[in-house]
Amino acid sequence: MSYPPNQGGYYGGPPPNQPPAGGPPPGQYIQHYQQQYQQHQQQQQQPWGQGPPPQQPPQHHGGNWGQGPGPQGFQAPQQPPLSNFQHNPSFGGPPPTQHAPPPQGYPGQGFNAAPSYPSPGYDPNAVAQGDATRDADALRSAMKGFGTDEKALVAVLSKPDPLQMGLLRQTFSKRHSGRSLERDVEKETSGYFKEGLLALIRGPLMQDVHNAQKSIKGLGTKESVMNDVLLGRTNADMRAIKQAYHHTFKHTIEDDVKSDLSLKTERLFSMVLAANRAEESTPIYPQDIDRFVNELHHGMEGRVGTDQVTVCSILSSRSDGQIRSIAHAFNTKYHITLEKTIENEFSGHMKDALLLIVQRACDKAMSDAVQLEDSMKGIGTKDDLLVNRVVRVHWDRSHMDQVKRAYQHRYKKSLIDRIRGETKGDQERLLVACLT
Repeated sequence: MSYPPNQGGYYGGPPPNQPPAGGPPPGQYIQHYQQQYQQHQQQQQQPWGQGPPPQQPPQHHGGNWGQGPGPQGFQAPQQPPLSNFQHNPSFGGPPPTQHAPPPQGYPGQGFNAAPSYPSPGYDPNAVAQGDATRDADALRSAMKGFGTDEKALVAVLSKPDPLQMGLLRQTFSKRHSGRSLERDVEKETSGYFKEGLLALIRGPLMQDVHNAQKSIKGLGTKESVMNDVLLGRTNADMRAIKQAYHHTFKHTIEDDVKSDLSLKTERLFSMVLAANRAEESTPIYPQDIDRFVNELHHGMEGRVGTDQVTVCSILSSRSDGQIRSIAHAFNTKYHITLEKTIENEFSGHMKDALLLIVQRACDKAMSDAVQLEDSMKGIGTKDDLLVNRVVRVHWDRSHMDQVKRAYQHRYKKSLIDRIRGETKGDQERLLVACLT
C-alpha cells in the first residue's frame, strides 16, 4: 500500500500553514462522515452490534473496500495532512507560541464549544462500504483444514482501517455459516501473535474495552494498561468506551475502577471517566491559562504538602490545547517544567498517570514513541504492552507516520528496526506489517 510523500516540517510533518495541533488531526473526520454521524445521532438508536439503516450507510475515512489495486483487495486510503507538533520544551518539541487573544467575533467566556465526534471505530454502528468477500474467504482458507497459514492472516488483518475491520468481521460471519472471526483466530493461533491478531479483529473500541477489563480483573491493577486505555481520551471516545464496557460486562467501568484503586488514584480516574473535558474547539484565553498555572503551582510547590484534588481536577478537565498552553506558561513563569514538578510532588501510579496526561496533550506522537521504547527497553520485552501499543498506533496512519518520525528523532534509530531486534517469528512479522 502506498501513501503520499511526507510534506516536510517538524519530524517531517506538515508545512507551517497547517492548522495547529489540539483538535482531531485535520481531515480525520471528513465532512461527509460528520453529516452521516449527525444524521445517525438524530435517528432512533439501533441495537448494539447491528449496522445502521441500509439507506444511509456511514462512510469510512478511506476508499471503498475491494475497489482499485492493492493487496487482498484494499485500496490505499486517502491520507489527511499531518498535524503540527506543539509541545512542552522538556518533551522534545517546539514550545507553543504566545497566547493569542480571542479571534474577532469569538464569544466570551460562555462560549459553547462544539462536541467532538467519535474517532473512527468508536461508533459501533458504523462500518465501511464495499465488498470484503475476497478477504473473508482468504481468512477462512488460511485457517481451514490442517495447519494455519500465518502469513496470510498477517497480510489480510494488518491492513484494514477500523471501519473496514467491522465490515470484514460481518462478511466473514455471513459467508461462513455464522462463524466468528475472533473465535476462529483464537483457536488457530497462540502467544502474542494471537493477542496481536485479536486486537486487530476487535477494532479499537472493543480492544479498549477488553484491555480496560483486563487491567482490573485478578490480583493487582495493571496500571500501564489502564493508563493506556483511559488517559487523554476525547469525551466522545470515553463515552463510547463506557457504554461498550457496560454492554459487554453488565456493570459500569466506573464501579470496577473504584473498587480496584486506592482512594487518591481512584479520585483521579473518577474525574477522567466523567468525560467532562473541555472540547478542543474551546478558545484558549490567557487569563484562564494564568489562573490554571497559579492554581497548579500553589497546589504543588507553593504549599506544604500537595493539593492533589486541584491538580487532578485541572489536568483531567482541560483540553489538550489548554494543557499545552498551561505547560508552556508554567515553565515560562516558574522556570521549571510542569512534568518535573509533577515528578517531584507525586509518586507511583498517580505520578505516572498525571505525566501521561501532560505528555499526550503536549506531543502525542512523541509520547507514543516513548511508550513504545519503554515496552522494549531493559531486560526482556513487555510483549503485551508492545503489541497493544503498536496496534493502537497503527489505526491512524497519519499519526503512525508521526510516531515513527518522532521515534527516529529521539532515539536515532528506526522504530521498525528496533521492533525487529526485540521480536521474532510471526509476532515480528505482524508488528512490522502494522507499521508498514
